[in-house]
Amino acid sequence: MRYLVLSDVHANIDAFDAVLADAARHGDLRVLMLGDLVGYGAAPNAVIERFLALPLAAAVRGNHDRAACGLDDAESFNDVARASAAVTAGLLTAAHRDYLKSLPAGPLAISPLTEICHGAPFDEDAYVFDEMDAVYALRASSRPLCLFGHTHAPFAARLREDELEFVDASPGVVITVSPDARLVVNVGSVGQPRDGDPRAGYGVLDEEAGTMTCYRVEYPVERAQARIREAGLPEALAMRLALGR
Repeated sequence: MRYLVLSDVHANIDAFDAVLADAARHGDLRVLMLGDLVGYGAAPNAVIERFLALPLAAAVRGNHDRAACGLDDAESFNDVARASAAVTAGLLTAAHRDYLKSLPAGPLAISPLTEICHGAPFDEDAYVFDEMDAVYALRASSRPLCLFGHTHAPFAARLREDELEFVDASPGVVITVSPDARLVVNVGSVGQPRDGDPRAGYGVLDEEAGTMTCYRVEYPVERAQARIREAGLPEALAMRLALGR
């Protein structure tokens, strides 16, 4: 099976459309969604509508999905994120709010090779940033490959016989997925990258070939910024899109 791996779209329809257009060059792919369809961006309904039309294999919820649909009170969010959650909640249609409520928590097993989660396999809200985080996540995973999001930055690490190896997750680099080792991969964020590269991120998983590849694509950032300002969202959310931070 071949999959289009998406994470942290964050209601950025311009980035989402650019990713879907670019991903078409890889042929027919089923979709794995790692959480946070909404939050921060200005087009939650358009993003969910576009997402529901895709050939979905599986999806898990993110913390912003929970906050926007009322499953979380957003008390743990910073001021900007909390304001964004409130605006998003007001924009969502009832049907789309119900869809977000229906999304399961991760981790979710996809196949004997692959599982998905939002934050980490041991906690859907945990962040995987460094060596210790990676080791915890790798040891908690139940499959050779665990795909995660939440940090908005590409990342990959492998554990083989208790030896940790950081793996290059740069765009276009083919990462080998092997049943005899544990691997965690973050393909980055579609709608709000935070690695200093403003381009939208996504990944392609080919289980038969045993490969995982991350990609980046440019999109009209200025259009997404204009939507944020028109929706009355905090200015910081518009500014950070151009910085990739």
